[in-house]
Amino acid sequence: MSQQNSKSGSNSPIATGCGYLVFLISVGIITAVAFPSFRNRSQSGQMLSESKQYVSSMNKGQQAYFAEQGSFANSVEALGLGLKSETKNYQYSSRATKQAAFNYGVSKQPQLKSFIGGVFVVPAKEVDTKAIKDKMTTASILCDADSPGTIKPAEPTYENGKIAFGKGTTKVTR
Repeated sequence: MSQQNSKSGSNSPIATGCGYLVFLISVGIITAVAFPSFRNRSQSGQMLSESKQYVSSMNKGQQAYFAEQGSFANSVEALGLGLKSETKNYQYSSRATKQAAFNYGVSKQPQLKSFIGGVFVVPAKEVDTKAIKDKMTTASILCDADSPGTIKPAEPTYENGKIAFGKGTTKVTR
């Protein structure tokens, strides 16, 4: 007499192989749908990181330039940092006045955010309480646009001893 297994077809090589095949096809479909979205998000983050890094470096370059020259640089090239004024996704520029320098990382792609940096001449006492009374120094801020787009963000301001981000921008924390 032969005994019959109550799970008769479930352990057969054909059933197990079909189960694996269905599983692999499902994983392939999920990967095909999810990976491009993940990859685009990752690339977008890298592009934002590029602009954030460039504008932050431009701010630091303006501070060093001011310390050496007593004025701000009016171009990316004048900062001597070796930065390109244009990349695939961003256009970089600087605008200087006697009291401030503004550094722009303006997106060339409508889905990316732009960045703005500001460097201001301020009384040294505002930065260091031990500083000489009439000595001047610089202070900076880095902001990103609240919305993606290809428009220059609003410039930050320095009023009443405080640096404030421009309208439609947010201060970037380091």
